[in-house]
Amino acid sequence: MKTLKDLLYRCRIARIAGSTDIPVDEVISDSRRAEKNKVFIAVKGTQTDGHIYIADVISKGVKAIVCETIPDKTEPDVTYIEVKDSAETLAIMAGNYFDNPSSEIHLIGITGTNGKTTIATLLYQLFLQAGFKVGLISTVRNMINNLEIPATHTTPDPMALNQLLREMVLDGCEYCFMEVSSHAIVQQRIAGLSFRGGVFSNLTHDHLDYHKTFDAYLKAKKSFFDKLPSTAFALTNIDDRNGLVMVQNTKAVVKTLAVKKQSDFHCRILENHFDGLQLSINGKEVWCRLVGNFNAYNLLSIYATAEMLGLTEEECLTGLSRLVPVDGRFEYMKSPTGVIGIVDYAHTPDALLNVISTINAIREGAGKLITVVGAGGNRDKTKRPIMASIAAENSTLTILTSDNPRNEDPDEILKEMMTGVTVDRKKATLLISDRRQAIRVACTMADSGDIILVAGKGHETYQEIKGTKHHFDDREELKEALAINNNQNQ
Repeated sequence: MKTLKDLLYRCRIARIAGSTDIPVDEVISDSRRAEKNKVFIAVKGTQTDGHIYIADVISKGVKAIVCETIPDKTEPDVTYIEVKDSAETLAIMAGNYFDNPSSEIHLIGITGTNGKTTIATLLYQLFLQAGFKVGLISTVRNMINNLEIPATHTTPDPMALNQLLREMVLDGCEYCFMEVSSHAIVQQRIAGLSFRGGVFSNLTHDHLDYHKTFDAYLKAKKSFFDKLPSTAFALTNIDDRNGLVMVQNTKAVVKTLAVKKQSDFHCRILENHFDGLQLSINGKEVWCRLVGNFNAYNLLSIYATAEMLGLTEEECLTGLSRLVPVDGRFEYMKSPTGVIGIVDYAHTPDALLNVISTINAIREGAGKLITVVGAGGNRDKTKRPIMASIAAENSTLTILTSDNPRNEDPDEILKEMMTGVTVDRKKATLLISDRRQAIRVACTMADSGDIILVAGKGHETYQEIKGTKHHFDDREELKEALAINNNQNQ
């Protein structure tokens, strides 16, 4: 069992009242889990302030309190630690509790608006296939070698995160590839972690319900690179207008990638088909099973990261050629009648435009593109009309539908989306709030050679309505609807 003193290593402490030589068997920030021998961190969250529960946890036997303001009334047998930032302290103490596992593994953080899951997952896939023991922390799943651990957040809370890293180290993992969300950065969930490298994919409109302004969103992402040490690398996409901004204050070794500009790692798209991409990376050609210009950036990021971690050029190229798409990212299916179905996680304006542009660049003949898309409830409302506009302007037919409405009225969300559709595109735009029905209608409207894009949910296997998650999988629904359509055409 560790002592409070052990857990305070590297924490920014303003004041201590009481002894730090007391035993601690767990670090908590949830007052409901309070009991003897636990240290309680009072964190100011988005929903509640942990400071209001200090008296409650003390009544349950807690003898160590970490807070930003020591209460006016204190208990003589309780130790109070005043710190500048409780959330940061929680993360550092969590690392200390698990003996700082991130220092024993090559931890690579991938951040940006789009591409995080693909880059992290495919790096994991590449290194695993190359014979290494590898961990993955992502939106879709967490992996310790071949063992899957369900993911509940893009970036877990500090205790869960450090426990996961410790388990990776114990299982012999040499590398871990981790998505780093802007929420996790702002909420200090990654504070105290030792990163071997950071990767920036791109920055577009998203999460403004949380960050309020694009500048705040940018600064959140940038702060990840600001804190990288000189022993790390910072790989950035300089075709993105904020690519160099991300690394302008970093101590890490900066490396650049681009498709359009001169860079340390450069690629050209030679061929782009529904079955893959032919790329030239730093002058060497490789065929990959991922589709679209946006995936050229993802693949280049993977190549560059793998090379900087010590793989040879041949190992990197061979690895890229073996990679398979991530669940719910441009998943492609074709019905016996010749209708192509695509499911993609695109839930931001830029991601949606990338996917639709890719489809339009590849599709042949006079086939229609029918796009089914929605927008989540209780999230950034400003992107709703933008996404509807992108879908309507770039698709033959558009069906606006429910995504995860959460606690909002789906019909009201669709009305807000519809404000982005111009008068001349309204006749080619349908509003069907029932997502299952929307997918089925799209399939009944499709003929041989047509393409149906179902965007927004990708790998998700649920739909959240009024606080309840109901089973719903776009891939299952589209396959079933295409089968229904096939039967109708026979």
